[in-house]
Amino acid sequence: MAKHYQPGRTPAVQWRSNALRAALACTLLVGTVQAHGAPAPASATSVDKLSLNIPAQPLRQALLMFSQQSGQNVLLDGNLDAGLRSSAVVGSYSAEDALATLLRGSGYGYARTDAVTVYLVPVANDKSASSQASEMTLPATQIHSHTTQDGVQSEGYQGKPVSSTTRLGLTDRETPQAITVVTRQQMDDFKLNSVKDALRSAPSVTVEQFETDRTAFTSRGFKIENFEYDGMGMPFSGGVLMGEQDMTEFEQIDVLHGANGLMSGAGDPSATVNLVRKRPTDTFQAEIDTSIGSWDNRRLGLDVAGPLTQSGNVRGRFITAHDKGNSYLDHYSHEVNVMAGLLAFDLSDADTLTVGFSQQDSYSNGSTWGGLPIADYAGNRIHYSSRSSSVGQPWTYWNIQTQRAFAELKHEFDNGWASTITLTGTKQHSDTKMLYAIPFTADSVLAYINRTTSRETQLTGEAQLSGPFSLLGREHELTLGANYGRLHHTERGHYRDASGNQVESLADVLAGNVVQPEMNYTDDLNTQLFTDRQKSLYAGARFSLADDLHWIAGARMLSADGDGAGYGSPHDTRVHGKVTPYTGLVYDLTPQWSLYTSWTEIFKPQYLRSTAGGLIEPLEGTSIEAGVKGRLFDERLTVTAAVFKTEQQNVAETTGEIVGGQYLYRGVDFKSNGLELEASGELLPGLELAGGYTYVHIEDNQGEKARRYVPTQSLRGSLTYRLPSLPQAKVGTRVQWQGSTEVDSNDRVKQSAYALVDLMASYDFDEHWSTSLNMNNVTDQKYLLSLYQAAGSTNYGAPRNLTASLTWKY
Repeated sequence: MAKHYQPGRTPAVQWRSNALRAALACTLLVGTVQAHGAPAPASATSVDKLSLNIPAQPLRQALLMFSQQSGQNVLLDGNLDAGLRSSAVVGSYSAEDALATLLRGSGYGYARTDAVTVYLVPVANDKSASSQASEMTLPATQIHSHTTQDGVQSEGYQGKPVSSTTRLGLTDRETPQAITVVTRQQMDDFKLNSVKDALRSAPSVTVEQFETDRTAFTSRGFKIENFEYDGMGMPFSGGVLMGEQDMTEFEQIDVLHGANGLMSGAGDPSATVNLVRKRPTDTFQAEIDTSIGSWDNRRLGLDVAGPLTQSGNVRGRFITAHDKGNSYLDHYSHEVNVMAGLLAFDLSDADTLTVGFSQQDSYSNGSTWGGLPIADYAGNRIHYSSRSSSVGQPWTYWNIQTQRAFAELKHEFDNGWASTITLTGTKQHSDTKMLYAIPFTADSVLAYINRTTSRETQLTGEAQLSGPFSLLGREHELTLGANYGRLHHTERGHYRDASGNQVESLADVLAGNVVQPEMNYTDDLNTQLFTDRQKSLYAGARFSLADDLHWIAGARMLSADGDGAGYGSPHDTRVHGKVTPYTGLVYDLTPQWSLYTSWTEIFKPQYLRSTAGGLIEPLEGTSIEAGVKGRLFDERLTVTAAVFKTEQQNVAETTGEIVGGQYLYRGVDFKSNGLELEASGELLPGLELAGGYTYVHIEDNQGEKARRYVPTQSLRGSLTYRLPSLPQAKVGTRVQWQGSTEVDSNDRVKQSAYALVDLMASYDFDEHWSTSLNMNNVTDQKYLLSLYQAAGSTNYGAPRNLTASLTWKY
């Protein structure tokens, strides 16, 4: 919602006239310089988009270039430190955004005398220039940001998590847990068009793509099941992503590390992934992106946003993308179509209603159920000469249609409190025809073949109230909320006969020569029909114990129940009034550095089939984390170091057995501990960095190393550099390294440590047109995608490949 200037909230108004007189007495009116050089361009208002090309340089010279290119007059203090430098500002910016970027970390903000003249004012040491600048902007030129859910916009690779990720409206520094943000700039630079590609860049996250169209994600050694959309969602069915999730409709991905019982529903000891939607904007903008790549991959995207009324009280955004192509895998091809529309209505100065709808249709042919058998019937490793080998057949496919709708109403009270009511709905239809290859003899497999159709609907709603309160002479913050979620799932499988399998030679399977059988057999044991419901109340507070010490405390009370059946097993769940407490401390050592620690209980209902029949019992345990967070280089670089320790009971572990089309699970106790190091932001002028190192060690209740398919060590890093001598050009690289892994149930199946190196280069022709070239897996590394499945089936990763892109922006 639009934020309006309020007297008394910033120091600017209190001494604006005095500062202006002082500035005028000793200023250099930059605008007058233009009269002696090239003619100045027509002056722009603060909301117009400007085409700027200002490389990183001394601040005084940068402001001079800004004035020349924008037509804005900048009054400079004659005592401005000559040693101050600015960040690069290249591309399309509003005047406000450009000035905030140029002044970031300088100790100066700005205020206006009129629409085309600004003057510099010193800012307090404990706030960045960019944040102060936005506060000191006068009403006539106030900029509204509707880029994300709460107006937060990440800059470059330095991510800013949105309020729905931390739940309590905390910033990264205020949150006693590590947070990773994959920004839109990263996704654009390295063409990370799917959530799988994007999360491969996130430190501490491992993407376990064990077949073509289903993917698991792990963090800190355990599966990530809490995937949210602007903070709303329920766990994946079976704990895995089905099909694809295209990233065209999202501004960034926030990953909240560790257990999350207070902040994101049921506690999960791994992480919560929050996909943050793009939002309608106050100014018109448009982008068309096209690309072509290896294996005849083609992509076309359109993103248009802006006001729909003259006053700007109604804004809209329309996003669409078409992605189609073949694959390095034999027989496999895909097509993804995405459409999303959003509308934002300022109902009053205090109320904003945002509604949206999106549809994604994902079609794939030659799909695999599981992957290549990586060990024979005796457990010996099978090596394949070709990375293209696949058990997919010309007649196998996996088609998924997903629709999502949401409505969000925000109200701001006069006393600083705010409320948010959100309602979301999801409908997904899946239609698959698949083959799963199980080693049988030295040269044959049991081909388990079926056709399955399923429908799933989810409805979630939440009401949240937050704001400040006074206690013992200090001001604190409180958040209260209630949440409800309902999931209904129906599914039916069809087979050739009751066994569902037939013997085929492995050679025929790899060649795609398996004849499609008739799949007319089904019975009540080959169906799923169940409903899951979750209700919760939560409360959390941030107490200001001292100016530099804050205590976060809260709890969530969860009730969950389920009914129905899945493939012959009851799906009954009853959990009522389970309380999950959470506490944490944040101590600010300096304005740039803080220490933190947090502790929480873990509780999560599990909707997986037990070896004993029925559902496996809920997961329980405790998790503790401690770390340090800081801002370096005038707060342009964010760094985090965290250690964690988790104890869990009854963790669902797959046995590798398949009964009635479902994997069976058993409960296992684990202890894990580890270390995470992360940095993101501008390391040097024009040099953007995002990456980190993760170490995790997991033991079972006998003290033996467990979950060996999870790499003990991993490193992720993305680096781009805008050339000072040619600021239109940018080059970069992305590195993904992980240590060795092996199948839990078979130490003869191993994946050695490996590194993947990607390269990128882009060039801006002018303010509208740009092009880029991306090369992935430059060294042509041969590697297995995942050893996640206990049965030891997987596919090889993609060989070296290229993508060329052309983008138009307005």
